[in-house]
Amino acid sequence: MTFPTLKSLAVSGSLLTLLLASSCQKNDKPDPTPQPPTPPTPPVAVGPSQVAFWLTNPDKSQLFAKQKVVLNFAASTNQDPTIVVDTTQTYQTIDGFGYTLTGGSAYVMRQLSTTDRAALLKELFATDSTSIGISYLRISIGASDLNDQVYTYDDLPGSGTDVNLDKFSLEPDRAYFLPVLKEILAVNPAIKILGSPWTAPSWMKTNNSPKGGSLKPEYYQAYAKYFVKYLQAMKAEGVRLDAVTLQNEPLNPDNNPSMSMSATEQAAFVKVVGPALLAAGLDTKIIAYDHNCDKPEYPLTVLNDAGARQYVDGSAFHLYSGNISALSQVHEAYPTKNVYFTEQWVGAPSNFAGDFSWHVNNLLIGATRNWSRNVLEWNLAADASNGPHTNGGCSTCLPAVTVGSGVTRNVAYYSIAHASKFVRPGSVRISSSLPTNLSNVAFKTPSGKKVLVVLNTGNTLQPFNIQYRGKVVSSALYGGAVGTYVW
Repeated sequence: MTFPTLKSLAVSGSLLTLLLASSCQKNDKPDPTPQPPTPPTPPVAVGPSQVAFWLTNPDKSQLFAKQKVVLNFAASTNQDPTIVVDTTQTYQTIDGFGYTLTGGSAYVMRQLSTTDRAALLKELFATDSTSIGISYLRISIGASDLNDQVYTYDDLPGSGTDVNLDKFSLEPDRAYFLPVLKEILAVNPAIKILGSPWTAPSWMKTNNSPKGGSLKPEYYQAYAKYFVKYLQAMKAEGVRLDAVTLQNEPLNPDNNPSMSMSATEQAAFVKVVGPALLAAGLDTKIIAYDHNCDKPEYPLTVLNDAGARQYVDGSAFHLYSGNISALSQVHEAYPTKNVYFTEQWVGAPSNFAGDFSWHVNNLLIGATRNWSRNVLEWNLAADASNGPHTNGGCSTCLPAVTVGSGVTRNVAYYSIAHASKFVRPGSVRISSSLPTNLSNVAFKTPSGKKVLVVLNTGNTLQPFNIQYRGKVVSSALYGGAVGTYVW
């Protein structure tokens, strides 16, 4: 990183203060990459500021840190690129930002002391000034591959069946998952929850195994009842699910657990589970697909089936392959149906600068600019070995927070925080222009605040303006840096 000199910058006094002040603080865990000498610290501007500015630099010199600078809108004649924010053009409503609370996440959190766990959950889920305000969680219906063991809620030995689900039980979740989820709900009772199964019970499947195979059509009714009993049992525990997907990664039979489900099979199953939920008086949404952006034809096949479409709220996506623009492709085909972004992991060991930039650009900005109502990163918490996980489950999924003797905040923590703290549920995406190298997205919150997230996708310092209602405020970001601006 090369720091600008006074001679090389023709900028306003407040911007100059910003540029120097934003590079003078160091995090208590500096990046191991050698850094250039820090310039002398100038006097920090004081006084009222119309715009609050939160910054993360790729070298970790600032990690989601509020900047002590004054940023006020005024007339300007500089020639810097300008992001024009327009509240009169609105798009989708936002449901929230967050992570997946896996069984493994809950397990490692339960290893913390009661005091330390309470402090971490408050930091993650509360909405006060010291928290990042996670507003949306995905959970697994039964085990995911980031549980310490594989299970469903109706496992049977041998070749037995239980079509009436007399043996259905949430017991496998009672040791640590439900207690942690209830602690989260105590902090944020309004959090939205999405449930996704990794597999049906093995006795319902073609291969009688928790890995691979597919759902036998003769068990569609029983599996629909499984969803009903699960939602009712969770409700009895004080946990309301806003939505479910019917199969995590239905085109991936290689995870443990996993289950294949083609688009035509999913459309057929929707026509069974949809009426079952309604008959039980459940208003939980059904969301189709829940897999990669390279196959938009999958959710379109489900939505093209008129019998299934009436029960489907929208489609969910991951981005391990394909392009995030697939969300817009599906939205444009069915504009009354919602789109969601439900999973992406950061690979360990992480390159913070590259991973942070990619995730902000493609998910936080890319998914929301392509109509997604939420953005969910993958695993919330894991131990120092990225565990626990099942045999064959992901061993390189870096969590948002690593929990051990202390708590380490990783890429996904910061990428989500730049939106979750400010863009509260019920916010609406609004128009913002896209100057070269200034990827961005803007929102208007229910309280009327404007929130702009900006990523400098270039390699050098980029001064720029934010224009709102004909006036501008000037700022700058180093290459790979992300700023959230709130006014």
